[in-house]
Amino acid sequence: MAQMKFLCDAERCIECNGCVTACKNANETDWGIQRRRVVTLDDGKPSEVSISVACMHCDDAPCMAVCPTDCFYKTEDGIVLHDKDICIGCGYCLYACPFGAPQFPKEEAFGERGKMDKCTFCAGGPAETKEEEYEKYGANRIAEGKLPLCAEMCSTKALLAGDAQTISDIFRQRVVYRGHEDGGWSSVEKAQMSGPDVSANLDEMAYDATRATREG
Repeated sequence: MAQMKFLCDAERCIECNGCVTACKNANETDWGIQRRRVVTLDDGKPSEVSISVACMHCDDAPCMAVCPTDCFYKTEDGIVLHDKDICIGCGYCLYACPFGAPQFPKEEAFGERGKMDKCTFCAGGPAETKEEEYEKYGANRIAEGKLPLCAEMCSTKALLAGDAQTISDIFRQRVVYRGHEDGGWSSVEKAQMSGPDVSANLDEMAYDATRATREG
């Protein structure tokens, strides 16, 4: 069984926020809810780098460990989801999550902020009807055989989504073509300086990360 994960290639992210917009459009979340955001480190410096961040659907999710109502559960393909009917809005998950993924629709004290919301990997959530599922959790693209819209709409294919082994292989190939002098964060310029055999393959690494899934 595939284990679904996100991976953001910081060397490719151009801080366009296309992934953020795609997520909003796909799930129509409430005002103030940001399931995905782009974080820039060392802003304005030569070492500046941007990454797209959301729920990372951890193997050993700390949010699941601290939830007093056990509203979290994991699907067979490793996606961490939660039941909003059980959530009491206590905020424990927000304190436990290293990525700041849990979001709340209101700014009052915890317990009065409303039901927690987060990235679902576009896998929906527990509901009796599709309409109820969309209203509570947003799109269920996984059930349609599709990957999260944020990754599919990434113009530079910096944001990858899919089976952990597949996206790891894609990223590993990119590292090789960059010359891997500095690991996964080597610049494209260094790869181009390595010679035509390397730089000629850079365009191949820009292919749609979802192609293999769709064609399979």
